[in-house]
This record gives sequence, structure tokens and C-alpha cells, in this order.
Amino acid sequence: MSTEMVELSIQRAELVRRAGVLQQNRVFLDFFWDLAKPDQEVRLKAVEDLIQYLKTNNKADELEYTFKRLVDGLAHSRDTARPGFSLALGQVLSAFEDVSLQDILNRIKEKHNLQTTKKKLVRNALFGNLFGVLALQQSSRISKEPQVVLGCVQLLQSLTQHRQHLKDLPTKTMTDILHEIPEEVFEEVLLSALQTDLAAAFRTPEQLQLLLVALHRFPQSLKPKKLKKLLGSSTIINADNIPKLTEVLKTAARSVKKEHVLPGVALDLLKLSLKEGSFQLFWNKGIIDSMLKEHLGPTHYMSFRLLGSALPLLSVAQLKEVLSGQVMMLYGEHVVSAQKPDRYKLAPEMDTYVSDFLQGCPDPEKQLSVMVGFSSLTNQGYPVVPSVWRVVQHLQPAALQQYVVWLKTMFLRPELDKLLDFNTRKQRDNQERHEQKEDSIFRLRKWIVARLSSLIDNHQVKRREDLVMEVARFVFFHAFFTAKKASADIPETTEKLSVPLDDRTRAVLVNSFFGLLLSMHHLRLTDESAEDGASNQKRVFGVTADGTMWIYHLVQYAQVLLNHPKQAQSSQPFTPEQGQAWDSMMESVASLKKKAKKKLSEENTAFQQLFLLVGLHLFKAPEELLDIMKDLQSCVDRAHEKGKKKKKTRATEKQEEEGPHWVEVMVDILLSLLSQPSRHIRQVCKTVFSSICPHVTAPALSAILDVLDPAKDDEEDGAVVVTDDYKNQEKTSDDDNEELEDDESDQEEEDDDDDDDDEEEAMEEEEEDLEEEAVDQNFRLEMMKVLQRQNALATEEDGSSDEDLDDEAMMELDKSLAALFSEQKKKNEAKKEEKTKIQKEKMLVRDFKIKVLDLVEVFVNRQAGSPLVLGFVEPLLAIIDRGMRSDSNQQEQDFLRRTADIFRNQLCRSKVYCRTVDDQQWELHDLLDKLMTKSQKLSDSSVCLYYFSASLYVVKVLRGPPPAPPETKEKRPTNRASATELKFMGNVDMDRVTAIFRGALSSFMSRRKSPLTTQMFTDLFNRFPILCVNLLDEALQYIASGVRPHQQGQACVLVLRAMQNRDVQRLLSGPPWISLCVKVTDQLVASLQVSDTEANVMKEKVVKTLELCQFLVKHVHQQKLTVDLEPLQEVLQSLTRAVTFRKTGQLEDTYWAVMKLFGVMKPKVEKIKPDKNNEHKQVPKKKKGFLPETKKRKKRMKPVVEPAGDKVTSMNKPAAGKKKRSADGATASQANPAKKSKTQSESNPIKKKKKHLKQKEKREKK
Repeated sequence: MSTEMVELSIQRAELVRRAGVLQQNRVFLDFFWDLAKPDQEVRLKAVEDLIQYLKTNNKADELEYTFKRLVDGLAHSRDTARPGFSLALGQVLSAFEDVSLQDILNRIKEKHNLQTTKKKLVRNALFGNLFGVLALQQSSRISKEPQVVLGCVQLLQSLTQHRQHLKDLPTKTMTDILHEIPEEVFEEVLLSALQTDLAAAFRTPEQLQLLLVALHRFPQSLKPKKLKKLLGSSTIINADNIPKLTEVLKTAARSVKKEHVLPGVALDLLKLSLKEGSFQLFWNKGIIDSMLKEHLGPTHYMSFRLLGSALPLLSVAQLKEVLSGQVMMLYGEHVVSAQKPDRYKLAPEMDTYVSDFLQGCPDPEKQLSVMVGFSSLTNQGYPVVPSVWRVVQHLQPAALQQYVVWLKTMFLRPELDKLLDFNTRKQRDNQERHEQKEDSIFRLRKWIVARLSSLIDNHQVKRREDLVMEVARFVFFHAFFTAKKASADIPETTEKLSVPLDDRTRAVLVNSFFGLLLSMHHLRLTDESAEDGASNQKRVFGVTADGTMWIYHLVQYAQVLLNHPKQAQSSQPFTPEQGQAWDSMMESVASLKKKAKKKLSEENTAFQQLFLLVGLHLFKAPEELLDIMKDLQSCVDRAHEKGKKKKKTRATEKQEEEGPHWVEVMVDILLSLLSQPSRHIRQVCKTVFSSICPHVTAPALSAILDVLDPAKDDEEDGAVVVTDDYKNQEKTSDDDNEELEDDESDQEEEDDDDDDDDEEEAMEEEEEDLEEEAVDQNFRLEMMKVLQRQNALATEEDGSSDEDLDDEAMMELDKSLAALFSEQKKKNEAKKEEKTKIQKEKMLVRDFKIKVLDLVEVFVNRQAGSPLVLGFVEPLLAIIDRGMRSDSNQQEQDFLRRTADIFRNQLCRSKVYCRTVDDQQWELHDLLDKLMTKSQKLSDSSVCLYYFSASLYVVKVLRGPPPAPPETKEKRPTNRASATELKFMGNVDMDRVTAIFRGALSSFMSRRKSPLTTQMFTDLFNRFPILCVNLLDEALQYIASGVRPHQQGQACVLVLRAMQNRDVQRLLSGPPWISLCVKVTDQLVASLQVSDTEANVMKEKVVKTLELCQFLVKHVHQQKLTVDLEPLQEVLQSLTRAVTFRKTGQLEDTYWAVMKLFGVMKPKVEKIKPDKNNEHKQVPKKKKGFLPETKKRKKRMKPVVEPAGDKVTSMNKPAAGKKKRSADGATASQANPAKKSKTQSESNPIKKKKKHLKQKEKREKK
């Protein structure tokens, strides 16, 4: 016994000594704690710091301790800690190359020996061995010590038996080791050790991956003879091995089901098949005949991913074969069936594969093969890939050119047999043979047109100008013309259509062309042409390299087609009048171009764009735009003649002016064009109006404001006329910039949903009709007449019923009732249609008004200094007032929000405003009076804010710019205005304006519910200090005489803001300022004489009053003014009797801040420790979590059962604080018998013994 004690003491001494050495630096030990933390950044930082520390100190004992701790940590019980220790061990081994890897490997084997480890720690030991090998591999030194490589592989082979814990990690680690060692080490050391694993390559995906990596890395060591010895065949992929390989691939596909990735073994097999020349066998037998025979799931998804990954590896012939096979067809079915939101979609992954391939492939022929292959995958003629496909931006120019040629050829001669077309199961059941081909051709052509347009709309596509023009000419020609005879001058006539275009296709072409026209309008110069220009020049859009507009090139092309009617026939030929309008348009454009050569102006360019755009729209709607074209030509002619008349006298001008001004006509034309559903027209109209803004007259603006007038919403003679044609246009081309995309590829999946939705909607509509529609009295009378006519109406006199009628009479009655109900149903449907039509008309009118707001915004921005801008104030306010009062939908809210933004931010707050209003000053004063009167009658403060802002804007316009300061040698601060400048008010009638605002202030202070707010008058005081001076007396009197305490408090706020204003202080400097302070003091004394301040309103008023007191007293003391503050101090001191102060709060803090200025400090309250006994007696604590007595359910009266003995009574004793038991203590002790029985049961020794025996039996079983 004594010997054991001596040995134990020696071991403890060694441990103490070792700990004492390491205890010298606590920072060193903290590194190992950080390695075990869950935060990855903390672990990485700990690894870096540990290596830096070991290199700096270079102590052997610390390095030895490091290896011990790191090897121990490999088997840490925390999952996140093991990678940290493994990484640290690998990095330390990499940093200290003199440490032998064999020693570390022996340590790992010894520490984590599975034979000596306890059973419950086996899992940790397994991971310790695995992470130890990973650490040796990460050291980058493993290839230098072959025996360590062999030891690691043997250790990993022993770990492969424990798949329930490690799964496939040991085999993957062996694969990683093979990537790092040279072929000599593999042949000498590992080949014999791995022979068993290589021979079992077809068992698991990991073992097959190991063989494939070995074949790739060491082809000389694994020659065909060696393979035949290992596997029985000299090649991996052959007819005999295909079944085994497919089983391995299926296992690999299922293993990555949740990760949604391609297994590495599948891609390696594909590469090996290409190397062995067996790709055809592998793809057809292994993928198509085996993998795709499974149900849709992991094997299919792996095949699709393998297809995308194989694109960079295949030749052109192989690409064409693969992209026209069964894998592509099943991929298309997946894309169509996966359109529902709850289904897995692989299409984004395939887009990534294709994009990466096109981006990294320099061969145009391969790029073209892939693009054609995916574009040929169609569902009933409609390609599966979207028409707007962003991968096209990676196409080489040569490939893009050939792809456009293929698209055009497929449009002209749709060869459905060459497409990889498929039908889903539901489509095969419901298809109609005779209509399918025509439908498929239409769907294919529709997609092709959208794809051609998207190539121009995508600015990332590498295209040349000739390609853009080629696509635009192609779309324009087939939208409006038909090839009649081939002509070399018109390339589009050389190839004729194999299937004529129907009306649906032409409508798609027309809309696509104008969308394409908008894209060309925003098209910037290509990179080749932009290189010639200066880098600092402003970017130019919508023109070619020579400066000509794209639209002009297209108009010239249209002119060529019109001049060759024998070669190109128009689908809708011009009438003589329309042809004359076209010719005059061309003449006007030519005249404008000549003038532009002499002097380039923005107005000239805008007119050219408008002429050309309206000219092209003549092909689409010649009847609607013919009159507009004539008016436009006469308007432009008069505008240019007006420029030539500048030298003539005014008398001559009056004689020559007949009819409306040309600007008014132009505005009418622009308003008519804005009713067209075209974004391009909208932008061009905006540009044209911007160029003619300097010439706009008051009648022209009146025409714009009449459209926006809310009072004319119900009139039928508005600017927008809703017709069936317009509705169709609104549906098809509401936004020309949007490409024509179609989701019909998933129609078979959505048909059921649409049918269900339609049925539900129909049922809902019927229920709404039954609920909402009241019984029509006329319908009831008609029914009574029918029943009386057939003698089927029961009466009280004869007591007849429908049983007395014979069969013929019943049939007649049924027919009459059926006719009556049918007629009533038609009436209800007509009412619905009328209601829907009215709603659509309202939407169109609102959309038109939103477009007209563009013109208002342009004029406000471009002509903010014009007196005509003042005419926008009342109409815009009327729109805001009407919009705020009506319950509007989203479109109405957008219109209202935009109107409010234009009014407040661009009109009222603009730095540029009208400065010359000498002849309109009385009108502006009337407008100001009108606005302020209206603002006081409103019920909504938000609307009143806009009226008040308009009033301030009118005052600003009346005041005009301040006079220029005289030049003096002394420079004054730029941010401070002189008293003269502050008093300057220009054309403002001070008496009248002051009276207007005084009345508003009086209304605010005397009315209980006023839309005016304090902030409005604060803005007035800040912007116009002279008006603030005039209104101060009015505001002062309401400090004590406001209609309510709230108004009195707001009067204090107004006076405070006014007195804080520096400009007001300069205007009232001297005796006026002292007089103001005296008046304020008197008002404060009167206001603070309050008796009751318990109400929140009174407290708020007192706080505002005290804030004004604080500023006044502080200012008087600082400026040393002769103002008697003693009455104010007395009132403040007496306030403590009327106000109950708490320890803290806004009221209390403000009060003592004011009293501090008088030298009175807040009294300090001494803290007295309360007596605990008294506190418990006086204020019993409320139990948390218990219901109050009033909420408890009262128990029924139960008979009291006397206890059997005194033992039970003794268990429920009273509290320790009570020495004597009350008279009814016995009864009280009987309360809660359940607790009593529980206590007795727990104290039973027999039950305790049984419980102990049960626990002992459980432990023995374990």
C-alpha cells in the first residue's frame, strides 16, 4: 500500500512540474481551446496564431505538447472540433518539416487504437484515425515518405469496414492521396496494397472512383494487361461491364439525391469512354437503355447533368447526336412538367451548363450545334428553352450570324421533322391531328420572332450593325409585305414561305417589330464604332456609326419596298391618300435633314423622330394616323414659317395668323399619339414636347390640363375612345419593350389548373350574383304573367295547383319559363359586360392620364421660370384632393403619387421659379386668398399640406428674387442676409397677405378640428421672417387664450420657433425685441396659473410652456435684457402646489431646468432603506402566475371529513411566523387531501424499496 502511494505521488509531481512549465504562458493554451470552438473563423485564426507562436518561441516542450494535444483532439466528441485539430496538425507538420510523419502516424494509431478503445468511444476513435490521415495528407509531405503513404492507406482500408459511421470517407481519402503521389510511389508501394480495392471496383461508386483516378494518374502502371488481370477485361467500358457500371451509377445518383450535384464517378466514366473510344456504347447502353428506364428521379437528373457536363468534351458530331436523342427529349418533358411551383426544376442548372460551355468554347461550330440542338427541342412546335435566353450573350459573332440564319430559315420553311418534338401524356390523349401541325407552325414562328427580337434587345450580345439591320428588315418585311418575285436589291424576296403566314403570326410580327424598334431606339454604338470616338464624349443612343438614326434606315427600306410593288406586295396596301401622306412625310424628313446639316438642333431631331415613327405606324393603323400625319406636316411647316417671320412687323403677323397656333396643334397631336399603346411613341412624344417647350402657349397648356381635370372623368368625349381594336392592341402591345414570351410549353399541365380555376371562378360569380343582385320586380311580374297565362298560379279561391295541369300544358309552361329565364340571363350578362367595359374604360383613361403627366413634368422641369407654370397649381391640387378623397386601386394610387411628386418636389421646391409677375400680381394675390380659404375648409391635414405648400410657393413667386447687395469692401457672411434683404418682399401686398395668414392662424387657434398644423406655420416663419414678425402678436395672445390647452401649447411652440429664428431676432433687434420678451413673459405668467394638471392635455401644454420659459429666461440672462422675470419666477414656484411631480419625466426635467436658471436647484431626496419586516407585513407580494380571486371558479360546498388521527394534522402545520393556531386550524389543516396522500405515499418505505429494485434491474440489463 505504501509503494502505491509513493508511485502516485511521483506521478503527481511530474504532472505538476509539466503543468507548471506550460502555465507560464496562458495564451499558448488558449489556442487549443479556440480550435474546438464552433466558429470557423475562430478556428482558422487559432491555427495561424499557433503556428506563428511555435515559430517565434521554438521550444521543444511546447512543440511536443502541441502534437499531443492535436492528436488527442482528432477524436474530439464535438463534430466541429475535429476538422480544426486536423487542419492545425497538418499545418504544423507542414511548417516543421524536421518532424517525422511516421512518428505522428504511430502516435495516431496508438492513441486511437480500436482494439483498446472502450465501446462507447469507438466512433470517436474512428474519426480520430480518419482525421489523422487527412492531417498527414494536408501536410503536403506525404509523397516524400512512401512508407507513411502505405501506412495511411492500410489504416484507411481498415476503416472501410465501419460504413455505419464513416460511410465512404476512407475511400474518398484514398482517392485524394492518389492525386498527390507520383507514379513511382504508386507502383512500388500502393499497387499491391490497393489490389483488392481495385479488383472490387464495380461494387461501390467510391471504389470505382478509386480505379478511375488510378487509371487517369498512372496509365503506365495500369496497362490493359494489368487491368485484365484485375478485372477480367482490358477495358473498363465494354458490353460485359455495362450492367455493373449502371448499377454503380444508380447507387451514386441516389447518394447525391439531396445535394443536387453530379457524382464525380459519372463524369470520370464519361471521360474514360471518350478516351477508350466507347462513348457510343456508354451513352446508348449505359445511359439511355439503363438509367432512363427508371422512373423519373435521381437517375434521370444525373443523366441530364451528365449531358450538360459533357458539352465541352464532345465533338460536333457527338454533340448533334446527343442533343437529338432520348436524353434531350426526356429533359424537355421534365421542363414542361416542372412548371408548377412545388416541383423540382433542373432548367436553371442546365442554363448554367450551357452558359459555361458557350463562355469557354472558342469554336463557333460547336456553339452553333449546341444552340440549334436546344432550340430544336420543342413541345408541339414551341421550343422548351425561353425566347429570352441570356446564354446567347456568350456566342461568337460568327456563331451568332449562323444562328440567325438558322432561325430565319426555320421561320420561312418550318421543318417539323427535323425538330425534336414531343408530346406529354395528356397532350397525346387530347391532341387533334388535323389542327396540330398548323398550331405547331404558329407556335414555332412565334418563338422565333421573339428570339430574334431578344438578340437585339440584349445589350450584352456581341452583334454587328449589319446583323441588327438584317433582323429588323426581316421582321418588318414579313410583318407588312409578302414576297412576290425575287429581286437582288431586296434579299428578303429571294426566299419564299413554304407555309403562308396567317393573321395570328402577322399580329405577332407587327407587335414584335415595334418592340424591336424601341430596342433600336435605345441601342448604343457597338464597340468597334465606339473606339473611334473620344472616350469622354457623351454616349449616343439610337444611331448607327455614321450618325444616322436606325429608324431612318428602316423608313428608307420601307420606301424601297413601296417602290417595288412587283417584287414585294403589301399585306395592307396604301390608299392614294395614305400614299400621298407617306410621300409628303418623306419630303418633310428630307427637308428637316437639310436644315440639320446647316444647324443641328434638338427640335429638328425630335421632329424627325416623330415623323419617322408616325410614318412607320401608318403600316399598322393607317386610318387612325392619317389625319395625325396631315396635321403634323402642316404644323411643322407653320413652325418653320414662324421662324422666317421674325423680321416682319407685328401687323403683318396678325394678318397672317389664322386658326390655332402651331404649338396648340402639336400638343393636340401629341395627346392623340399618347393614346396609342406604345412606349416608343410615349418616349418620342416626351422628347418632342421637351424641344417645343419654349414655344408652348397658354391654350396649349389648357388642352393638357383639360385631360387631367377630375371633373371631366365622367364625360364621354375625352381624349381616349375605347374601341375593340384598341382593346386588342392594349392586350397584345401594351408595352412594346416587353418581348413576346410564351409559357404554352406547359399548357398540358396548366390546362387542368385553368379548367379548375375557371370552374371555381364561375361558381364564385354565380354565388355573387345570387347574393348581390336583388330580386328584379319586373322579372317577378313577367313570371306571374306567364303562370297566370297557363293557369298554373295557385289562388286562395279555387285552391288550384300545378297537379291539375295536363302534360301539354306543363310542356308549354316549361317552354315559357325557359324563355323567360334565358332572357333574364342575357340581361344579367349584358349588365356584367357593361360594368366590365366601364371598368376597362376607366383603366384606359387613367393610363392615358399617367402618360399626359409626362408632358406636365417636362414643362415644369424645362420651363420652371415661365409664368405659365402658375397655371398648374390649381389643377394639380384638384387631382390630389380628388385622389385623397376616393377609395382608389393601385393604378389610381400610382397616378396620385406621381402627381403629388411633380407638384411638391418639382414645382413648389424648385430653385427656379417665375421672377417676372408684375402684370399678374393681383391675380396671384387672389389665388393665394383662394388657396388659404380652401385649406381651412378641408378635413384632411395631408391634403391641406399641399394647399399650404402652394400658398408658400405663390408668396415666393410674388416676392421674386432679392435685390443684389451693394458692393462693399467689408465682406459679410454668405449665409446671413441683411435687414434690408429680409424686409424685401417684392410685389407682395404685405397688408393683404398678412391678413390672409392671420386669419388662417386665428382659425387654427380657435377651431377644435383644424386641418392646419404647427409645422405649416413654422415653415412659413422660416421662409418669410418678415411675415413671422407681423404674425407674432397674433400668436402671442393665444398662449393664454387658446380655445383648448392643445392650441395654447401649440401657440407656445410657434412663439418659441419664431424667437429662435436668427432672422427674426435681427428684424426685431433693439427695443422691439425687449418689448416682445416682456409680452411673452406676461403671457407665460397668465398661462402658468393652472389649478389642475392631471389630464395629459394639460401636462403637454405645461411642458410646451416651460420650454418657452426656458428659452426666454436663458436668453434674457445671456443678453442681459431689462426684463422683469420675478412674476414668472413666483408663478413657477407656485406651480409645485398645482402639479404632482414624480422623480423623473419630461415635465419634471423641464421644470427644474427652468428653475435652475433662477438659481433654484432640484432638492435631493435621501434614500431610506425600508424595513423588511414592515414591508412584508404592509405590502404583501402578489404571486406571479396565479389568477386573481375574482377570476377563480368557486368550489361547491362539500362535507368536511374529520381526520382519522393527529398524524395527518401534524403534517400541515401553520407558517413558522405564527406561533398560535387559529380556532379553525383543524379545518384548515384538512385542505388539499391530494397533497396529503402524495406525501404519505412517498414516505412509504416498501414502495421506496420496490423502486430501488427496479432501477437496479434496469442497470443490470444495460
